[in-house]
Amino acid sequence: MKSWLNAAAVYTNPRICSVFFLGFSSGLPLALTGQTLSLWLKDEGLSLTAIGVFAVVSTPYALKFAWAPIMDTVRIPLLSKLLGRRRSWILICQFILILATAALGLSDPAGQIGLTAMLALIVAFSSASQDVVIDAYRVEILEEHQLAAGAAVVVFGYRIGMLVSGAGALYL
Repeated sequence: MKSWLNAAAVYTNPRICSVFFLGFSSGLPLALTGQTLSLWLKDEGLSLTAIGVFAVVSTPYALKFAWAPIMDTVRIPLLSKLLGRRRSWILICQFILILATAALGLSDPAGQIGLTAMLALIVAFSSASQDVVIDAYRVEILEEHQLAAGAAVVVFGYRIGMLVSGAGALYL
């Protein structure tokens, strides 16, 4: 029992806890641009064909490897000096996510399907970019013996974020 408690103690580390919350914030947009968006479009009366076209919105998640090297090397002026390269990118991604998600929620898919699609794509691109930076930040801030726990809590946070945004949006 003592060895199990010693092994579980890694999850009380403040950096591991922060990785959980980063994972949570990373998981929130995925469900919103996936199933929740499809259900909203259906409720707005869009055709199944139009809703099917919105599957393209998930493309940035598959292609995030393409711009990951850019995000890894480019420093954001002023912010990188104040916060560091990774945290400045996380801040930018989250700022864009907040604005784009709010705009997406206020959009009218039945009347302006193009605008809704563009906003959903911005949310997905910003979310995929945030995933890249959070993974790099996690590896950077954790010690080697914490990496497995960090990977576990980021995925756990990601799943909880998806659950909250998916079920929460449907509940609201």
